[in-house]
Amino acid sequence: MWKLLRPDASAILKDDAARRSLNRYFAVMEDSKPAKFLIARKLAAYYIEQDPTEELWRKHARLLEEFVELERAFDEGERNLRQIPDPKVSFLDLKIEIATRILASCHLCVHRCKINRLAGTVGYCRCGSQMSVSSIFEHMGEEPELVPSGTIFTMGCTMKCKHCQNWTISQWKETGRTYDVQELAREVEQLRFNGCRNINLVGGEPTPWLRQWMSVFKLVNANVPTVWNSNTYYSPETAKLLAGFVDVYLLDFKYGPGRCAERISEAPGYWNVCTHNHLEARRSGEIIVRILVLPNHLECCTKPIINWIAESLGVQTRVNIMFQYRPEWRASEIPELRRRLQSAEIDCAIDLAREAGLVNFIT
Repeated sequence: MWKLLRPDASAILKDDAARRSLNRYFAVMEDSKPAKFLIARKLAAYYIEQDPTEELWRKHARLLEEFVELERAFDEGERNLRQIPDPKVSFLDLKIEIATRILASCHLCVHRCKINRLAGTVGYCRCGSQMSVSSIFEHMGEEPELVPSGTIFTMGCTMKCKHCQNWTISQWKETGRTYDVQELAREVEQLRFNGCRNINLVGGEPTPWLRQWMSVFKLVNANVPTVWNSNTYYSPETAKLLAGFVDVYLLDFKYGPGRCAERISEAPGYWNVCTHNHLEARRSGEIIVRILVLPNHLECCTKPIINWIAESLGVQTRVNIMFQYRPEWRASEIPELRRRLQSAEIDCAIDLAREAGLVNFIT
């Protein structure tokens, strides 16, 4: 049925530009290479509960180097995942331990609330210790290479975009359903069994639930690529933990280097955070960049974003320039966001991408 709904999702399998930029993703999707979380589970780690967190980070850095070499060996056919026994404690376990310690003084996102979420306290994102899920379904509306996408929408967000289209999820206007990791692991495997190409971790925002997500994938045995569908406003510590766990970074790039992010989304320092996290994503996985074009934000946001991508990530980067903006939630508080895009703004964004030399963008 999905092939009838999205014929472009079938055609993308033969698209050379998409396959070059997402080569490993396609291989995992087609089950010829193992997902990163499966590799992380095969890499032995050694630590004790008394180790200070700084020592755990040092061990994490060394193991990430070993992970890169092990991944290369799997990809080139030198090693076989099934022939390596599961260690008592793995690289993924180490990541979970570090993430657990972070939750005791939470700094998964840039707001760095430093509250103890393990004790049930909530900060800016209003996420506690038990994962709350809005919906789980086979998404047909994502980029063609992702469709059908096994999408899990979690509650809460690390930003407050006044025009948020998922505001009932991000701002907890829905109640959500609490899941334990065993239940979600079964949901992940069922989505893969149903033919989903990936597991799409989204919201809201997945960042507040990173510890829980890694715990879920400790229990998943299906080979399926993980997609980190994020607003990109996460801390350097989160970026480190994502390396060796996430296969595809599906990252928003919302605002330029001015103060638009702070004015519209309560996200000070967004440009520096976002550029850093895109570069880290490029180093540790494959990337799709989403740019939501906003009315009257071509010069201050869209143009510098597109130029930065071309210069810093490369013109072959997979980019989705999105024109579906519509006023939602509190958009009326921002004068220029009270309307939809004009056709001239859509044409201008496409021209900017072509002028910057991007050769792998979709709209």
